[in-house]
Amino acid sequence: MYQYTALDRQLINERVAQFRDQVRRWKAGELSDEEFRPLRLQNGLYIQRHAPMFRIAVPYGMLNAAQLRKMAHLARTYDRGYGHFTTRHNLQLNWPKIEDVPEMLAELATVDLHAIQTSGNCLRNITTDQFAGVAADEIIDPRPLAEILRQWTTFHPEFAFLPRKFKIAISGTEEDRAVTWFHDIGLHLKQVDGQVGFTVIVGGGLGRTPIRGEVIRDFLPWQDILSYCEAVLRVYNRYGRRDNAYKARIKILVQALGIDAFREQVEAEWAHGKNGPMTITQAEYDRVAAHFAPPAYASLGAAELPQEKAFRRWVDRNTHAHKVPGYAAVTLSLKKHGIAPGDITAEQMEVVADLADRYSFGELRISHEQNIILADVKQADLYAVWQQASAAGLATPNIGLLTGMICCPGGDFCDLANAKSIPIANAIQARFDDLDYLFDIGEIDLNISGCMNACGHHHVGHIGVLGVDKNDAEFYQVTLGGRQGNHAKLGKVIGPSFSAEEMPDVVEKIIKVYLANRHEDEHFIDTFDRIGLDPFKNLVYEGRAHGKAKSAAQENA
Repeated sequence: MYQYTALDRQLINERVAQFRDQVRRWKAGELSDEEFRPLRLQNGLYIQRHAPMFRIAVPYGMLNAAQLRKMAHLARTYDRGYGHFTTRHNLQLNWPKIEDVPEMLAELATVDLHAIQTSGNCLRNITTDQFAGVAADEIIDPRPLAEILRQWTTFHPEFAFLPRKFKIAISGTEEDRAVTWFHDIGLHLKQVDGQVGFTVIVGGGLGRTPIRGEVIRDFLPWQDILSYCEAVLRVYNRYGRRDNAYKARIKILVQALGIDAFREQVEAEWAHGKNGPMTITQAEYDRVAAHFAPPAYASLGAAELPQEKAFRRWVDRNTHAHKVPGYAAVTLSLKKHGIAPGDITAEQMEVVADLADRYSFGELRISHEQNIILADVKQADLYAVWQQASAAGLATPNIGLLTGMICCPGGDFCDLANAKSIPIANAIQARFDDLDYLFDIGEIDLNISGCMNACGHHHVGHIGVLGVDKNDAEFYQVTLGGRQGNHAKLGKVIGPSFSAEEMPDVVEKIIKVYLANRHEDEHFIDTFDRIGLDPFKNLVYEGRAHGKAKSAAQENA
């Protein structure tokens, strides 16, 4: 993985010293809360429902064991002993004291970590595929270009105060696992006639106005990605709305202008920077790519694995094909039933760091599904990894299954949320706490968000759950048919919202319709596409309609 230079470390340490002084001035009354707000946001510090929340950047999802141990130390020393991994790879600590954050930043700097641009109207963390560099379906390793993009976006003076936050995702595989269609800029690496380049997507996003992005350039040479992204951002920075936060994202601008007119603006702007200093040279690419050279893989054949049922289930759901024979990528599930999805204790972080050191060249990844990946595990070591992960509560075999859900912190922590997310997740996990049944149901994505900001990606879940405020009470809207991947699509709302108590029943009815209608080996999303929304809607609302009719009859009697 990328190793910071002396200049990288100087920049981070200067930022730490700067923020330490800003906190001192705020405490002394020299800065008002309003003056301090943009300064703390630039350092990943929010004020949430009950306490500050501190967000640590994990660029394109890569960490080493020492960095994860430092996160464990911060969680134990300055917080309540646990953290939460988000859908943008970052780690959130939900209970720090503002006065402690400068020291936390200083400790992070010792292991080349920071919280820069994890909040505010700026260029946020670059995200990519959790299996980058090892995926069997990889066309090009996206990590060197993700790192070049990271360096370019960090402290970019022109884009420090955009109309709204801006997110970039990059994918280098046949199957898009980075949700690129729903980012402000989505990048698909590809090869055409031996030339490497990008399909560039703009104007995607979830949130209050979910929109699938549109292709602005089918093929852009990789050398031009910085100058082209700069042109996109300049057009957005110039014309994006600043009078209405709900209409300030680039997706609104692209829709207002239309993709053709937006493309004309970008191409005209790009004409000033094309073939200029922003062009990435081969020498610069090679310098960065050297940090992502393959580790010292052994020459191995396929290993004979034990046939123990619990272990085989875990191998089936929690391991992924590797491009090197004899190795596998392992997903450690942060979706143990009864635990908030994405949460991890300090002790578990230390277990994962030890596993990474012993079995995966000291490196690990964070996925946007809020899990942890050991990317380079020998197949012969899988049983040992499973045993140790199981003992730490990190081996639930539900990756890709119903209870392996994405879920934001919701109203338990976030002051933007309309409703709680975690209790809904836990209630659904409890209802489906039967591995035999989960494996029979098969692959299905359930995503839960506590508000329209869609941090839980509910729009692209096969089943999506959105918390809504209804007369000061918490209710939940359900969508079906959403999906990520190459054929990414927004889900459809099935009808009126449900109370929290109804949600396990609602999900169970949806699953019953699927099981009653599926063809042999047909996944949920394929059945949904074939039979449509109505069969699900009819069963889900059947009892509710009967109850309303009965109440009306009683009132009229």
